[in-house]
Amino acid sequence: MPGASVAVPLRRALPVALPVMLGYVVIGLPAGILEAEVGLEPWAAFVLSCTYYSGAGQFMLPNLWLAGQGPWSIGASISLVNMRQLLYSAALAPAMAPVAKPLKTLFAATVTDESFGVNMERLSSDPSWDAACATAVNVLSMLSWATANAVGAAVGDALAMPTDVASFAMTSIFICLLLTQEFSRPTVVGAVTAAVVVALCKAVRAGGVAVVAGAAAGVAVAMAVGGAGESRPVEGGGS
Repeated sequence: MPGASVAVPLRRALPVALPVMLGYVVIGLPAGILEAEVGLEPWAAFVLSCTYYSGAGQFMLPNLWLAGQGPWSIGASISLVNMRQLLYSAALAPAMAPVAKPLKTLFAATVTDESFGVNMERLSSDPSWDAACATAVNVLSMLSWATANAVGAAVGDALAMPTDVASFAMTSIFICLLLTQEFSRPTVVGAVTAAVVVALCKAVRAGGVAVVAGAAAGVAVAMAVGGAGESRPVEGGGS
């Protein structure tokens, strides 16, 4: 996104990314508080959130550290949790194939569960949604997460964040994103499929993979129903 052209994708991406950004504020504050407990300064929490950028991982890291786990054990545990990113890469790779490498790298480094869902829906429904807009959604979401982590690390225990509120924030993001979708047949069938798969995983005590399995099944079924077996290539990035 060269200089003068940055404003347009940012302006288009902001209303799309806003539900994710607001949810990340609620989740990022307690994550920052946890990071402060292991000695991270606010600036360090911000940098960590921009470079490491893993919601689940950033909650796990201080808890595992406080529990006495070593660096190798922590790294292996967090890497296992983040294996779902491989599914996202496989789904987004065809769409990003024609994009220039710098923009493609920035996009890949800033994908999350929520921005993946937003961009997949936009790429399949809006022909004008290009790589610059998709990357802007990612970056705006990341900055809201990083800022919330920094604020949480700064205020520490002075900000009481009920656990129930923080835990429901992720669910509320997906509810908000779902309600803003066009209720077409693929969207409805995909949402129902995802819900059924999550419920089945919970029923057989496989809660650890419930979200990943539900998301993958929902996307796959929605694409099959909509006849969109392959992602639409996107423009943007230049050379």
